[in-house]
Amino acid sequence: MSHVGVPRGTVRKRRSLALLTTGVLTIPVLAGCSSGSEETSRGVPQDIAPAARQAVSDGSTVNWAVDALPATFNAFQADADSATTRITGALLPALFPMDASGQPKLNPDYLESAKIIEREPKQVVLYKLNQQAVWSDGREIGAPDFVAQWRALRGKDSAFWTARNSGYERIEKIERGADDLQVRVTFSKPYADWRSLFSPLYPKEITGSPDAFNDGARTTLKNTAGPFVLRSVSKAKGTVTLARNPRWWGDKAKLDTLVFRAVAAGDRTQALADGTVDVADIDASTADRIALARRDRGNNGQPLAHGPGSETTPAAALRSWALAHGSDEEAAEIAQAAREKNRKAVVAYTAEQKGLRDFAVRKSLEPAYTQLALNGESGPLADDRVRRAVARALDREELARTVLGPLGLPAKPLGSHLALAGQPGYKDGSGALGDQNTKEAQALLADAGWTRGGAVQPPKDTKAGSEAEKKGAKGDAPGTEEDAEKEAAEGTKDDKEAKSEKAENEKKAGQAGEEEKAGKKTEQDGEGSTTEDSTAEGEKAERASADRASEDSAASRDEGLYIVGEDNKPGAHAPAQAVSTGGVSAVHVLAPARTAAAQSAALLRQAGALGEDGAVAAQDKQPGGAAGAYAPVGTAAPAPAAAKGQLGKDGKALTLRFVLPSGPGSQALRSVGDKIAVMLEKIGIGTEIIKVPDESYFKDHVASGAYDLALYSWPATAYPATDGRPIYAKPEPATDGSLLVEQNYTRVGTDHIDQLFDQAAAELDEKAARELMKQADARIWAAAGSIPLFQRPQLVAVDKKLANVGAFGFAAPRYQDIGFKNRQAAGSPADRKK
Repeated sequence: MSHVGVPRGTVRKRRSLALLTTGVLTIPVLAGCSSGSEETSRGVPQDIAPAARQAVSDGSTVNWAVDALPATFNAFQADADSATTRITGALLPALFPMDASGQPKLNPDYLESAKIIEREPKQVVLYKLNQQAVWSDGREIGAPDFVAQWRALRGKDSAFWTARNSGYERIEKIERGADDLQVRVTFSKPYADWRSLFSPLYPKEITGSPDAFNDGARTTLKNTAGPFVLRSVSKAKGTVTLARNPRWWGDKAKLDTLVFRAVAAGDRTQALADGTVDVADIDASTADRIALARRDRGNNGQPLAHGPGSETTPAAALRSWALAHGSDEEAAEIAQAAREKNRKAVVAYTAEQKGLRDFAVRKSLEPAYTQLALNGESGPLADDRVRRAVARALDREELARTVLGPLGLPAKPLGSHLALAGQPGYKDGSGALGDQNTKEAQALLADAGWTRGGAVQPPKDTKAGSEAEKKGAKGDAPGTEEDAEKEAAEGTKDDKEAKSEKAENEKKAGQAGEEEKAGKKTEQDGEGSTTEDSTAEGEKAERASADRASEDSAASRDEGLYIVGEDNKPGAHAPAQAVSTGGVSAVHVLAPARTAAAQSAALLRQAGALGEDGAVAAQDKQPGGAAGAYAPVGTAAPAPAAAKGQLGKDGKALTLRFVLPSGPGSQALRSVGDKIAVMLEKIGIGTEIIKVPDESYFKDHVASGAYDLALYSWPATAYPATDGRPIYAKPEPATDGSLLVEQNYTRVGTDHIDQLFDQAAAELDEKAARELMKQADARIWAAAGSIPLFQRPQLVAVDKKLANVGAFGFAAPRYQDIGFKNRQAAGSPADRKK
């Protein structure tokens, strides 16, 4: 299952975070910074229920869930996605797939050998092909296929619509070797990541012409060379069906057919339970359901202690039965309907749980990591001191525990941008930035000019009650100029006068109380009770307000967020309603939703917008609440930033736009976002959390730069010098004045980082190249444009009778080994209903 926040088209073009430093950090400081060592890094092993081929039966079909049908079968096009990668992996040659440790490993099904045979005057690589390797039409795989792919991807012919050409542009020529099974590749300049080329390898019939490359390979692959061939694509059924390749020369595929079925993330549980799919990436909630189902296997038909109705107490059940069988026909009808609805839900849930018993959850760490991206193009984060303050405010261990801890996976924060734990070359370089330290973060912000009182400083040459404010009130609120002046005057009432009025009100209230005490008992039982009720209601309202103010900040933040694209946008400007009650104007400002929800009632009371009964004044119930605020309908603006300890500069509060996806599959990401917001609040940084639809999250917000903070992921790579370059390259200005960022969506970069990538890409000594990458990683950390948080969890639901499939971790699947265990070991897969 793909995850929101993973850029599309990252089949092998990894991440790029270029960084913008101000020269404060020196080269000697960065060069040796590290808080870990390569030798001590350990990855999490894959979990695929491994079995020897002789223990796996021949035949049958496996249904494998994917998010959607692939947009294209051409892995080199911009809209290639995870389904493209998954399917082409079973159909096309991969010369050096990653192994379980994240290293490229020669694939003997296609190569007898591949190595550098000359370094001077130019690098030459000689490929010796497996003499049995043929395309599904019977033609040998050979030099013509290599030549056609090189010409299509080298970037010199614009007729080929390619998303990447890394490495291919360095090739000078490709020619036949001593025989047809040898391919000799000569490079114009050294290229360390030469193993990354020609994977996947397409037949010359596809890469030989722009039409076939651009359009033909999008919908079908007629000629393939893997353990399976493409049998059919059904958009109506949402399936891509592969069949065993009769010309395959390697280990025969155990399955007759392999079906990739489009199943949305929210439908995975049902699809597993009813047997529609046998393998599916799942989220934590579905994993919990499967664990409960297996635990309940021996409950002998007893009602489940979880699911619909499980929290109903005996007293509540008795009351429900009484209402359903009572004399009040209307109440009985309602109760009966509710009981029937609950009964059906229990039956459906129980049936699902029964179906889920046949599955196991395979778990590991996905070869991808989640990062906090800081947009350094403009605003407060253009200052590297502010970016570093944000980074040093984060407790990355706590964030890792939030996601990985409940799953039983190692909750250790990631220490590198360019390698994952367990890969060769991994080294924790976070020491170049420093560990979490609140005081240091606050010092960095102070050095950047952000202070506690900075948010409330009035603009220069502007006084309270000035003509500008009066004009603004006149233009924004209905009423006459006299009304505006009157409200402004009331809003600037002398403190002594306000205190006097308050004392007078308290005195009158006290006298009224004495009169009540001196009254007759009948008055106490009659009219006097009104005052007592009013007092009780007031106390109740105060307690309710306090309860609301003490609500969990994450919950308040979640329910109070504006979701971009929904109706009644808080961002839509509504006429500002001036409230004269109490002499305070209800000015509408941009309110961080995380504080707005909790402080709503208290702030409205301060603004005089609450009636005597505690209800929100009608004029404040405009759609969307405060104009421009990401807050619930009817929510007023929060207290001034200085009152909450928020930092500011030149009268402007330090508030960052934190964009997060709103879909159901992104709950874990939002939980991390909530915790980050709380951590930043502790150092005086406010966050305006904005939820956006999943489908627009990356394209319309992250890639376009419409954010300050964002959470998204980059996949792992065995070739950081090549794949990391576009993600961390320094953005360059275009001729039209825009910024060319490649994949560096943080817009932060330095020339020196670019130089280190270029040096590593040309360094043929692997050890030396890794050292260069460690230096680059240290500088990326120091620039604080991207903060790695944790490696993502990988949870896969698999039919428990299946072998050699599950959470693969770094390794590429061996599709020919996947199948059901032999009957004597796990029952006959032939009896399964497909």
